[in-house]
Amino acid sequence: MNIRKMAACGAAMATFGLVAADPALAQDAVQSTGDGLTAIGKGLGAGLGAGLAVMGGGPGIGRIGGSAVEAIARQPEAAGTIGTNMILTAALVEGATLFAVVVGLLAMIMI
Repeated sequence: MNIRKMAACGAAMATFGLVAADPALAQDAVQSTGDGLTAIGKGLGAGLGAGLAVMGGGPGIGRIGGSAVEAIARQPEAAGTIGTNMILTAALVEGATLFAVVVGLLAMIMI
C-alpha cells in the first residue's frame, strides 16, 4: 500500500470520526469557536488514531500470510502446523487492531 492510499484511508477515518462526534458539526463549527473546535479536534484525533491502527494491522496480516505460504511451499508436510500458527497470529494482530480502533472511538466519546 502506498502513502497516498494510506493518507486517503486516514482522511476517510478522520471524516468518519468527525461526523460521529456531532452530526451537525459543520454548522456548529462555523457559528461557534469553543465547542465546535473541541468536537472537531476529538473527531479528527479519534479518526486519525483509528485510521493509523488499521493501516498498521493490514500490512502485518499480509506479511503473516505471505510468509506462511512461502513456508508451506518449502515444507509441504508441515502445512497443518504452519496454517494453524498463521491463523492464530493473524487473529492476534486483528484483535490488537480492533482494540486500537475501539480505544480511539471511545476516547472521542469519553473526553
